[in-house]
Amino acid sequence: MTDFAKTGGTLLDDRRISDETFITLLVASVAVGLFLVASILVPNFFQLLNMLNLVTNNWAVISLGVGVSFLLVSGNFDLSVGGIVALSGVLAVWFAQSTGGANALSSGFGFPTWLAIICALGGALAIGGLNALFVVRLRVPSIIVTLGTMLLARGIAQVITHGSQRNTNLPDDFGVLGNLTMFGTSLKLPVVLMAILLIVAVFIEKKTVFGRLTYWIGANPVAARLSGIDNARHVTYLYLFSAAIAGTVGILLASEFKSGFSNRGTLMEFDALVIALLGGVAITGGFGSVMGMFFGALILAVVTSAATGLILSPDWQFILKAVAVFLAIVTQTWALARRNR
Repeated sequence: MTDFAKTGGTLLDDRRISDETFITLLVASVAVGLFLVASILVPNFFQLLNMLNLVTNNWAVISLGVGVSFLLVSGNFDLSVGGIVALSGVLAVWFAQSTGGANALSSGFGFPTWLAIICALGGALAIGGLNALFVVRLRVPSIIVTLGTMLLARGIAQVITHGSQRNTNLPDDFGVLGNLTMFGTSLKLPVVLMAILLIVAVFIEKKTVFGRLTYWIGANPVAARLSGIDNARHVTYLYLFSAAIAGTVGILLASEFKSGFSNRGTLMEFDALVIALLGGVAITGGFGSVMGMFFGALILAVVTSAATGLILSPDWQFILKAVAVFLAIVTQTWALARRNR
């Protein structure tokens, strides 16, 4: 009997797109729809510059969303990224500041900028390693561990800055990375790095064994382990990867503003989680995509930008974010159930 006959006279089952692609397309459609609605409601919203700003102004959260999405797919949380952003930025400034400043906040280690950046990344990776230690070896739930390390990282940043910020006695080249424009345009290096990160992440997710293992571990960790997959090592790599991204984001932000601010990155961990959920990444693991996360970020950016254009208070913006996440999860669940019925 032919495959055509076996499927009841249709080849639909052989040609239908995967559930992940279906959800990604659904999220992309919602992002476009919301943008068109906002363009009707908000004056001057439908402009090329505004479209670009929706991405460029959110490069930091989108970058963090890559690491958070990979961990969510593996069945783990990472709520420490906001604290790592603050810590790495503060460390980079502290290490780069000249010695013998006028006061404690203007004195540092006097390292060359490149060495200060490497040391700051080392601090970020240390937090990632601590996450992996407690989650993988001690088997503490990841949501509890990463909440704790978020507070730890931000607390260390608070101590180093005395609850304020460090922004003096820095070498001139410290502000280059965060403000370097590319290709003769106003496009800054951090935005280009975000785009490269997205491309690399999609490639890893779709075309490599590492990406497939991430899905298998999230879908069924017991079966993955029995199949010979080293779950512990894989999740450790994911936490280090997420911490490296957060550390890089923190350093680039510190370079952009030429300051190490202990409150920088506040609530970024929750925004990164929100855009992942908006993009269809399953909170239970085993399902989702980086491109879905990206379109989820666009949804959040459109909602936030439209709320600002409508002169809604920040309090209402929090409510809109909550409603958007709730509706997105309900809609995605309903769409998948109906599709697979």
